[in-house]
Amino acid sequence: MRKQVDIVNHVDSTPASAPPAPPAGPADAVLELVHTVMHQFRSLQFHALRDAPHGLTHMDSKVMGFFAHHPGATLSDLAQHSGRDKAQLARLVKGLRERELLVAQADPADRRNVHLQLSAAGQAVQRALRHGARALNQRAVRGLDAGEQAQLAALLGRVKANLDEAD
Repeated sequence: MRKQVDIVNHVDSTPASAPPAPPAGPADAVLELVHTVMHQFRSLQFHALRDAPHGLTHMDSKVMGFFAHHPGATLSDLAQHSGRDKAQLARLVKGLRERELLVAQADPADRRNVHLQLSAAGQAVQRALRHGARALNQRAVRGLDAGEQAQLAALLGRVKANLDEAD
């Protein structure tokens, strides 16, 4: 298997005549590393989705995950939960229904409302996605014991809380 290289965030666009950037401080280094790790993680997720037999996009997997956790929810529920454009989500849902990964049932009280849930095939795909995600998560924290994982989660939680205060 040929290894693919993702160089999106590894391009030096500094002109040769520009002065060198000041050295990054510890805070810059931490947040740059968080960004790099998440970019690499998402890239590996994307490649796994793209290369899988079900051929889902990242957004397809997000939509399926929502209905796995909220069976019987509506498109409006998904739009409210995700903050995404309802028309974009409608196209994604339509594609998942055409591939028979989602099934719809009209609301008996209001036929305009459609309740969606994963089909049996969609549930199987969702299980495979969860299995792949767990494997990638384990790969990411390989070599860290439970205490180190808890410490890392706590530290990142503090960073998130600091950023939440800025809102």
